[in-house]
Amino acid sequence: MTISRYQVIVFTIAALVALLGLAEATYLTVQYLTGETAICGGSSDCFKVLGSSYARPAGIPLAVVGAVAYFAAFSFATLAAFGSSYAQKFFAMTAFSMFMVTLYLLFVQAFILHAFCRYCLLSAALIFLLTGAATLAPPARFPSND
Repeated sequence: MTISRYQVIVFTIAALVALLGLAEATYLTVQYLTGETAICGGSSDCFKVLGSSYARPAGIPLAVVGAVAYFAAFSFATLAAFGSSYAQKFFAMTAFSMFMVTLYLLFVQAFILHAFCRYCLLSAALIFLLTGAATLAPPARFPSND
């Protein structure tokens, strides 16, 4: 199956964006697991969000879930850049799922906690970019047998 140069560029950029998200989520996961406080630049809002029960549903830190999701997005985007149509579909599903969770978490920050975390906002921006990449790179078409 062939993939256009445009698609290769979009998926490569998406893989790099996902790698940034993976780094951020890994940092927050390590901070949580070691009991350290994330560097929030003196922002009490950041501590309020990261310390809330919403940051640990069922006792699992969202940063761990984010790291897994970003790793999946990175993997699928990389495989998609090499022409895998299945990876393109899985990348789109992963990006849109992350987008929906992000919308919910932005709602929680704005209307329930009344506080915004800089790390969460960075992650939201990265996920918006991933969703844009999934939208901009239409799935590759299989060659017809005409």
